[in-house]
Amino acid sequence: MKILCAAAVMVLLAAPAYAQAPNINLIPELQSKTPEEKEADAIKDKAYRESLRKIPDAKTSSDPWGTVRNNEAPKTAAPAKPKPKTGNSAASGGNTAAGSNVR
Repeated sequence: MKILCAAAVMVLLAAPAYAQAPNINLIPELQSKTPEEKEADAIKDKAYRESLRKIPDAKTSSDPWGTVRNNEAPKTAAPAKPKPKTGNSAASGGNTAAGSNVR
């Protein structure tokens, strides 16, 4: 009885997984097109190519922020100059972290 219940549980658990698998035919039967279908495809292809020729070339920029930006190239920033030190803080008698513990 236990074996029958275990088999039933396995079948019930496997059924949803089996249902999700796509039904794929890996070796489809090759169907050739009839001359009428080939002619219809050629007409559709020709109409498609002609419709592509009717699309105008984009000559203007499609940049919406183009009028806001400068047209000039951005100038490179000059290297920052180090600030000259005016004096040594230990020589000026200022409080330092090491000197603050002295009483």
